This record gives sequence, C-alpha cells and structure tokens, in this order.
Amino acid sequence: MTAKAHFYAELKRRNVLRAAVLYVAAVWALAQGAAQLLPVFGAPEWIVRWFVIATIIGFPFWVAFVWFYELTPTGIKRESDVAPGESITFSTGRKLDFLIIGVLAVAVVLLLTHTLMPRRHASDATNVDSKTLAATLARLPQKSVAVLPLSNESGDPRQQYLSDGLSEELISDLTQISGLKVIGKNSSFKYRDSQDSPAQIGATLGAAHLIQGSVRQQGDRIRVTVGMTRADDGSNVWSHSYDEQLDDVFAIQSRIGQAVAAALKVQLLGKPIVSGDQPPSGDVEAYRLMLQGRAIARHGTEASYRQAIALLDQALKLDPEYAYAWGLLAITRINFAQNFLTGNARTQMYEQARAAARRQQARSPDAATTHLFRGYLASAMDDDPVRAVTEYRQAVSLAPHDGTSIGFLANGLANIGQLQQAIALYRQAIDTDPLRADIHASMAWTLLAQGQLDAAEQATRKALALQPDYPDLHTMLARIDILRGDADAALHEATLETDAGDSAWARAAALQIGTDRRQADAALREYIAAYGADEPYDVADLHALRHQPKQMFDWLQRAWTQRDPNFVNSLLLDPFVLPYRHDPRFAALCQRARLPLPGEVVPTSAGTGPGGPPPASTAAASTP
Repeated sequence: MTAKAHFYAELKRRNVLRAAVLYVAAVWALAQGAAQLLPVFGAPEWIVRWFVIATIIGFPFWVAFVWFYELTPTGIKRESDVAPGESITFSTGRKLDFLIIGVLAVAVVLLLTHTLMPRRHASDATNVDSKTLAATLARLPQKSVAVLPLSNESGDPRQQYLSDGLSEELISDLTQISGLKVIGKNSSFKYRDSQDSPAQIGATLGAAHLIQGSVRQQGDRIRVTVGMTRADDGSNVWSHSYDEQLDDVFAIQSRIGQAVAAALKVQLLGKPIVSGDQPPSGDVEAYRLMLQGRAIARHGTEASYRQAIALLDQALKLDPEYAYAWGLLAITRINFAQNFLTGNARTQMYEQARAAARRQQARSPDAATTHLFRGYLASAMDDDPVRAVTEYRQAVSLAPHDGTSIGFLANGLANIGQLQQAIALYRQAIDTDPLRADIHASMAWTLLAQGQLDAAEQATRKALALQPDYPDLHTMLARIDILRGDADAALHEATLETDAGDSAWARAAALQIGTDRRQADAALREYIAAYGADEPYDVADLHALRHQPKQMFDWLQRAWTQRDPNFVNSLLLDPFVLPYRHDPRFAALCQRARLPLPGEVVPTSAGTGPGGPPPASTAAASTP
C-alpha cells in the first residue's frame, strides 16, 4: 500500500473525514439558526459573521483533535495509547453517521423555512417606516418650528452671508415668542438644499413646522419669500412675499415673526419682536457689514479674523452706538489673539478687545448679549471662570430661550465642576439643536467626569455619527477605554483620531496602562519632546496615569503659568487628575485659578435659581 493510500485509510479509520463533515454541517445549521433568530432580539449582524470566522479558525484544531484522540468506553484517550483490540472507531463512525444525518436534516429544515417563509417586501418596510415616522411626528409639540436656511436667489456666492444671516436672525427673533420651541441654527442649517421630505426633516429635528424661503437683493431692494409648512403632510400653513426697500429689512423680519406667532396661535413676550443684533440707528449697511463680519469670523483662520475685524470696524464707523457690533468685535479680537498672536501683539489685541467690551457695556448694559460677551471676556482673558458663569446666568435670565447663552452657561458650569446643572443644560440644548456634534461631545466630557462611562461613550458615538471628522472624539473613546483598563482598545482609537496631537496623546496614554514599561517610558519622552512645550496639561495627564503625583503637579503648575486653555477647561472634569483632588497641592491650584474645589457649590447670583436650568426649550450654543 502506498503512503498516500495508507494515510487516506487512517483518516477513514480514525473517523477524521466523518468528524470534518459533522463539523461543517453543525456550523452551517448553527449559522442559519443564528441568522434567523438574532434579529428577533435586535442583535447586530456582525455576530454571525464573527461566529463563522471563528469556526473557520477552529476547523484545523478540530481535525487535529480527532486525529490524535479516540473516544473509548473509559473516556477520551490518545490514539497511540489505545490497543488495537480496544478500539471502537467502527462503532463511533456509525454514531457519527447518524449525527451527520440528523444535523443535515436540521440544516435543510432551517434552509427551507428561511426560503419559503413570507418575507416583507421593500414596500412593507416603507410602510413600517412611515408608521414610525408618523408616530414620531405625532409626539412633537405643535408649537415648534425649524427655520431651514433661506436660499440665496441672487446667484452670487458672495451674497450667501446675507441669506444665512437673515435666516439666523429669524431664528433669534422667533425665540422671543413665548411657548414656541425653535430649533437651533446648527441643526436646521444641515438641511440646506435637502431632498428629504418635510416629514423626515421634522422628525429628525423635532419640529412640527418648517419655515423655508429665499432672499434676493437687487440694488437697494430686497425680496424675501417665506412660507411655513406642516412637517407631517407638507401642507402650507402660511406664506408671503415681501418686496421692499433694503432699508425695510428689519420690518420684514418683525412681520415674519408676527405672522408665525399668529399662525401657531402663540403670544409674543409682551413687546414687538426686535432683534438685539440690529443697529439702533437702523443703518442697513452697518447691519450688512456686521452679518458679513460675523460669518467670516466663523471660518476661524488668521485671514478671516483680520477681515472680520476690518468689516466690524467699518460697521462701527457707520453707527458708533451699535452695541452688539462692539461686543462681537471684542469676541473676534479675543479669538484672534488666542489663536494667532503672542507676546506684546497678543496683549495689545486683548486691550483693544477690553475697550470694545466697555463700549458695548456703556451702550447696552442690560442686554443679554452684553452679559454673554462679558462672561466670555472673564473666562478667556481674566481667568475668572466663576464670574463668567455669573454673567452667563444673567444673560440667560434676560433671554431664557437664547441657545447661545444656554450653551455658554452649560460649558461654564462644567468648567467649575457643577456637573449636574451642566448636563441638564446640555440635554436642553440637544432637544432644540439635536444635530450639533460639539454639544454631544461636551456632554460626553461632563458624563465622563461623573464616571458614567457608558453614557459618555453613547454621547461620543452620537457626536461621531453626526460629524466623523470632529477632533478629539476618538481620543475621548480612548479615555473611556483607559478607564475601563483596556489598553488595546485605546490604542486602536488612537489610530482613528484625526488630530495628530490628540492621536499622539491617546497612544501615549494607552501605553501607560500597558505591561511594557519601556514602551510606556519611550512614549512619554516622545510626547514631551513633540508637544510638552505647548501642551503641558496633557503631559500632566500622562503622569497622572503613571501614578506620579509630583511630576503631575509640576506639569499642572506649568500649565497654569503658561495659561494653557486646557487647565481651566479640564481640571475639574479630568478623571485622571481628580483622584488627587484631596491633595493640598490640588486645592492650591484651584485657589490660584479661582476655581471652586470639587463638590463645592457655587452660589447662584442671577437667573435660574439655585441649581436650576433656565426654563423652556432653548437652542444649543454657537459662536457669538
């Protein structure tokens, strides 16, 4: 007998072939059963896929086991230890034959069941989706509206700022209507030129009514066409066209707000709708320059900040009493200085920002935006986060539906460790601006500080779904993995992070909880060499993970001395540093930074009452 024939005979004698067939048949039956049953329990599809991959990997181990071991009346023994007279491979083979037939019969039944059972057609799925959509819309408050961006009918992309600006101003005006839920700009603007149905848009945004329209400016005239539809059936509720002199643009905005209020049978807050963003003189050119400057500043580049400052200066030359423009100029100068200036140039720009803020204060001391901008100045320039929260509270008390003030108050409260209040405000913000990735990300930070890892992960993944390229989100997931003790998962998230600095930090942090200390030490040295000069707070975090409090506090002190923005924005939210909150050095740092100690309640000085979020629905925060 040839070696090949002998080998084949041994495969048959040891029942290796039968065992292989049984293994394949069993995998086939189990995979079919899982594919049909798992969806019933809402399990993800990848479970079946990974089951099949695992069984493929296990197949050679099964074959090797059957080759080397034999089932005997006294148990499983190595084949070489079984005497020829004691072998029962023949009877075992017969049993395997029956098992194979039985498993194959089950697999065939499952296959026939899957093939012959009536399945939903695509139209059935659509009907189910339609029912779900209708149920969602039925639950929405009827006094709710989303303003989709008015289209720019001029054909000139340079006029886009005007249609967008008027859309944003209309949103701001509608928040003055009592009892009306108004969806924030950042969410509603995602539906620019959307082909989705009104029902889909309304259900996603949480608005029972949609406002759409267009803007066309020609010379000194402006034409605004606007209408409101019901989201559930797309029917028209109200529509109108305004063809007026450009000087009448403010009156047009007011009349649109009044028409919406009348159509939805809601009341104004006891006074005519007048936007605080309008110049007191009614100078339309100053207003146009403000809109253009605000839109350009949001690009966030050095050139855009310079151009925005120039445009705002022009607006203020036309109307020196334009309080909102003074405040916007102050904020733009602060952002420009923080991001692109150093040394004397930054100091001078800060002083110019402070002077602009004083002019806003003198002209409109009781306006919500005045307190909002003063709070931003206190936080960004004066290192006084508690006073910033006081100003934000005052802004909210004056404009309880203003999403920008709500968002800044939520962030300010989180920064001073008032976590429960911050989370309540973030949830309100999400209710009226549900598609803002940054609000979900900010809430994730706050949840992480409370140790709610699952909720923080859910908020982070929601932000990723809304904006996959949003920076620091995969680093946030790496932080969560580190707190769970999963270094491998954290390293994987580090590879997915889009920001190079955040990716480097996440990798270094993950290695600190690993078992390779040489690799961890090298990662720390590399991060310090590359980023330590500019990111001292992040280095402190790495030492916290290494359980090195002396080095951690040294780097925290360096971060405070350099005014690293991460210091105030992260110290009372940082799950790696907070374990050292009872150390006297931590209390000393809080005192220098004018931060409360963790758990210390900051007295409420204005607005919403102790520990209470502002009333009613609000839009999420946006850049002033």
